[in-house]
Amino acid sequence: MLRSCDELPGVRILAARCYHDERGFLLQSYVASALAAEGITARFCQAIQSTSHRGVVRGLHFQWQPAMGKLIRCVTGRVFDVVVDVRLGSPTFGDHLAAQLTGDNHAVLWAPPGFAHGFVALEEGSTVLYECSAEWNPQGEGGILWNDPQLGIDWPDLPKFLSPKDQALPTLKSWSEDPRSGHFRFGA
Repeated sequence: MLRSCDELPGVRILAARCYHDERGFLLQSYVASALAAEGITARFCQAIQSTSHRGVVRGLHFQWQPAMGKLIRCVTGRVFDVVVDVRLGSPTFGDHLAAQLTGDNHAVLWAPPGFAHGFVALEEGSTVLYECSAEWNPQGEGGILWNDPQLGIDWPDLPKFLSPKDQALPTLKSWSEDPRSGHFRFGA
């Protein structure tokens, strides 16, 4: 189900501070005090950047050990970005929020720990920057299948390209039956 940020607690879409002049613009995507005013007090310790061809799907990924939140923005190009609640016991478990992030709209998405994240690149050379609240740990990461029918995500109609790893991710139901899913519990 598509949710607004108010209906998917913890998820935020923010407008980055952007200052335009004759040279171009200067963008402030991370200002600790501005994020704290929005309830985001995460300490960021790793930045990851990806560039994708049109139609590339990345996700839906999450990390439980250590739990990772992501502050996400599209630097260039355009992506259809999705977050899914994977916290067991959550009243919004399995619900999602989808937003278009572009190099021009300066939108910044906060995906807290307990939410899977992914996107499809809508333009060639779309670059996404993630500021992460934990360092990447391949032994503590997982994901759910991007096109799981249970999620009901209305992905844009274009040819999709996925890594073999992302093609083999489990459905939400399968993940919720995995003992590791207990790392994400609502209210814990």
